[in-house]
Amino acid sequence: MEITSEQLDSLVRRVFYIDDTTLGSEKSGYIVRYHGRLLSEDSAQAYDTLAESLKPFTLTPLFRIEDGRQTVLIVPAQSATRPSNPVVNLILFILTLFSVLITGGFISIEGELPKGVINIIGLFLREGWPFAVSMLGILAVHEFGHYIAGRLHGVNVTLPYFLPLPFPFSPFGTMGAFINMKSVPKNRRQLLDIGLAGPLSGLVVAIPVLLIGLSLSELNVLPSGPAAEGLPQLQMEGNSILYLLAKFAVFGQLLPAPADLQGLSPALYWLRYFFTSQPLPYGALDVSLHPVAWAGWGGILITALNLIPAGQLDGGHTIYVLLGRRNTQRLFYAILAAMVLLGFAWNGWWFWAFLIFILGRFYAEPLDQITPLDGRRKALAVFALIVFILIFTPVPLINIP
Repeated sequence: MEITSEQLDSLVRRVFYIDDTTLGSEKSGYIVRYHGRLLSEDSAQAYDTLAESLKPFTLTPLFRIEDGRQTVLIVPAQSATRPSNPVVNLILFILTLFSVLITGGFISIEGELPKGVINIIGLFLREGWPFAVSMLGILAVHEFGHYIAGRLHGVNVTLPYFLPLPFPFSPFGTMGAFINMKSVPKNRRQLLDIGLAGPLSGLVVAIPVLLIGLSLSELNVLPSGPAAEGLPQLQMEGNSILYLLAKFAVFGQLLPAPADLQGLSPALYWLRYFFTSQPLPYGALDVSLHPVAWAGWGGILITALNLIPAGQLDGGHTIYVLLGRRNTQRLFYAILAAMVLLGFAWNGWWFWAFLIFILGRFYAEPLDQITPLDGRRKALAVFALIVFILIFTPVPLINIP
């Protein structure tokens, strides 16, 4: 249905006092731009009213702030997206299930394998399922948290895509999972709800899994010195504040408990070890992780990576809606610098710094950028940042020669 400029102006004036109007073009990315101010303080309702009135004309309003002025841009409505094929999601999930089962078997089986393919498969299934169920449970709850929040807000989101990557290429048998938003969230409130529903839901599962796994684990003394030449290196999991507290809750002490503080105060020793994994904990008492505990630790690590406040990550959505574009862009370079510095303790952070440098400067922008977060969601965003601090692991993996 066609619309005249007079009709369009009339519809906009129902919710917006117009100071000036600028006609757009294909190059500018909009049809008409209006500067002025909203007639109502309820900007979310104003957006809904204008968006509904423009639907018959296949047009969409964008609410923006330009040079401190409230702005309404009229753009063509997004064309209907092609529905995704759920068969792809199912195939990827089945492949990931096998990959995680195999990984669970490798980290659980001790001694020689039995003879016969059927016996080997049976052993892997029997020994690998606790890890597989724990790992996939955390990932599934995380992704369906996003999915359900998106559906409740009317955003077109796909079912989760699980990504298989078997041992030894991944210590968890998977690269994680993701959903795809095929339509744009209406405002910051929706974007925050969808972004945080995943990691917070996943964490609700990961923490009990970790505690159950730790209760099934045992304490052992680490080697007192480097391994003999030709023997494999020992690899340890790193500490987050939450992980340290979880081990303390189960075992009653901070682990790995050092054999020697090397003349340092306990506070200084733990501060240095937490951020650098140095000195290497030769002879220390530490927990030998049960596969379920390994899944819980991995789930918390994956949640922390998702909450890094940059780009299209869940944490990027959170910091963007909380601080706005300008402040978020300033923070971006501080995050990059921190990752480069942490890379000297664990070089995997250099890879993450590269990814965020390439992809992390782009943020999901809702249709309505005028409507602010309400008080409850501001508190939720701050809570998520505190959670990130508690679960962030400065040195995820520690190699003990």
